[in-house]
Amino acid sequence: MTTIITDLKEAFRRGNIYIQLIYINVGVFVITTLTEVLLQLFNRSLSGVFEWLELPASVTRLVVQPWSLFTYMFMHAGFLHILFNMLWLYWFGALFLMSFSAKHLRGVYVLGGLCGGLLYMAAYNVFPYFRPMVDYSFMLGASASVLAIVAATAYREPNYPIRLLLFGTVRLKYLALIVIGTDLLFVTSSNGGGHIAHLGGALAGLWFASGISKGRDVTAWINKFLDSVTALFSAKPRKPKMKVHYGNSRQQDYDYNARRKAQSEEIDRILDKLKKSGYDSLTTEEKKSLFDASKR
Repeated sequence: MTTIITDLKEAFRRGNIYIQLIYINVGVFVITTLTEVLLQLFNRSLSGVFEWLELPASVTRLVVQPWSLFTYMFMHAGFLHILFNMLWLYWFGALFLMSFSAKHLRGVYVLGGLCGGLLYMAAYNVFPYFRPMVDYSFMLGASASVLAIVAATAYREPNYPIRLLLFGTVRLKYLALIVIGTDLLFVTSSNGGGHIAHLGGALAGLWFASGISKGRDVTAWINKFLDSVTALFSAKPRKPKMKVHYGNSRQQDYDYNARRKAQSEEIDRILDKLKKSGYDSLTTEEKKSLFDASKR
């Protein structure tokens, strides 16, 4: 058991950001589901407790549990719910990293969840159709966050070919339009809140991608906050031991540092070109260098 946990920790540490987000979502789902199953064996339930991690439609309830605006995007209602969300995150997370950085993906995931949740609450409290459901409606799931990643990728690479079973190859922009259009058509369905949240997430992704093309990163504040929180829980770094180098080892260090500096300068040059001229202006080699740098 200890070996399995160690392997999972190592896989999480080495994985790309979208793999880490999948691990977090699956971990939360497994823990909450196993807890619920165990309690049901004793005729008990924690459904009321888990509502404190889900996003309420009621503004009054949100004031009492403000953290749910963040935690709801890691909760799922069932196996199929999390399966499809994680498959989309896996597929489009990889495509996203071809155009943006790992930190951007983390920020867009959270931004999409926040915008989706806020639009869901606004709709339920503004439109008379939803008002009778406000007091007992809760939302959970990563759909809004995933749609933000899909929309941002479609904005940057609209003509990227996507192979679909039975439908053949479809350009990414059309796939995104179909998904968003479907959400619009089913706003008044039994899962109306979910479809509204999807729209909020998609708008967040478009907001981010259009901002990046103009040199503005709307996720900067999110990543700054997350980095601060991470730093609080991370172990205090140990001071490196003093090393004595002899002979050619010193020259090897100089060569290594020179290569690292050259690589850093090259990435800075590519990022400046990206901000000024857009992704399409990059050469194939520059795109590959940017993609490789995002995985480090």
